[in-house]
Amino acid sequence: MVKKILTWGAIAFLIFFVAYRPQSAADVFKSIGGGIMDIATGFGDFFTSLVT
Repeated sequence: MVKKILTWGAIAFLIFFVAYRPQSAADVFKSIGGGIMDIATGFGDFFTSLVT
């Protein structure tokens, strides 16, 4: 029950954030995407170093 309430609360907050602060929301998602790309690049470099 608590998990369902927290999930719906997070979805409502996300919709509110995107609707009222679209530029800030875009910046947040852009920085999250950049962080994920950095992690993926690090894993790729690690596995490349293992193979060569």
